[in-house]
Amino acid sequence: MSLSNKELVEKINEYKKKLSVTVVAHFYQRDEVFEMGDITGDSLELAMRTKADDAEFVVFCGVGFMGQSVKVLSPHKRVVMPRIACCAMAKMIDAEAYDNAVKILNDSGIKSEDILPITYINSDAGVKARVGEMGGMVCTSSNAKKIITTALKEGKKIFFVPDRCLGQNIANQMELKSCVIGDGSDPKESDIICFDGFCSVHQLFTVEDIEFYREKYPGILIAVHPECDPAICDKADFVGSTSQLIKYITELDPEQKVAVGTEFNMVNRLRPKNTYVLSSTKPECPTMNETTLQDLYDVLKSIDEGQPLNEIQVDESTQKWAKIALERMLEL
Repeated sequence: MSLSNKELVEKINEYKKKLSVTVVAHFYQRDEVFEMGDITGDSLELAMRTKADDAEFVVFCGVGFMGQSVKVLSPHKRVVMPRIACCAMAKMIDAEAYDNAVKILNDSGIKSEDILPITYINSDAGVKARVGEMGGMVCTSSNAKKIITTALKEGKKIFFVPDRCLGQNIANQMELKSCVIGDGSDPKESDIICFDGFCSVHQLFTVEDIEFYREKYPGILIAVHPECDPAICDKADFVGSTSQLIKYITELDPEQKVAVGTEFNMVNRLRPKNTYVLSSTKPECPTMNETTLQDLYDVLKSIDEGQPLNEIQVDESTQKWAKIALERMLEL
């Protein structure tokens, strides 16, 4: 028998009181799921805050690589996900594709020992492990510039995976040369070599969208995520990570209009007025929106019955090297 959302919320809250669980929810989750979170935030923030939590189970409402990050940083915790949704960007590269990309760089005349890899946190644990084994580290959208600045001091080529847009936007900010593998450029001429991955949601925003809002609302501000195309970021008034966008927008004068280029669910709950989505379509992440209240209820029920659904497992070798890549970032 199907339950209404109100009934599901009541039963979820009953399980939360009964069980040793902490429900965490990413900013991009649909509202009714986000509101169930004991801890809410962006991907790395959630992994860090759950590390200090003492509940036996972390119930992670997000996408697969986020649950993996919690398990990598806190291998003693039991991590379950209401729905193991797969981030489309993270799915664009796995360990095999990473190895193939390194081979392409080797074939172009760049030795492996002259490559320093950096992976965006939006990547599979297997990719993080490969990066860790090659002496590299993880970054987030908020600390990517700092990580790359530090990495360049080693005098190596930066191999940035998987998001070409974030890599190229940082390169543009730092006035560095960049290229994308397969774009016809000679990687030996670039400081930052990017894998050809991207976020499908952040690709929805266009220069025409910016021009439309500037014409319709003179004085409007444009704030976007660095996963957007460089052409969009170049014309924006502010470029920042999810947390940075939230801070920037919520601190604006309430009468200041702003159009925001990132996921719809987050934008929709930012401010009651004068906040617009920078798109003619609804930029809703399909995988982030897979998780429902029913899924959350089902996974809590499975924990109560002693047979947890969707438990995240990471093998020992992958966990070791992925953790090294993450900890190199955290040390900075």
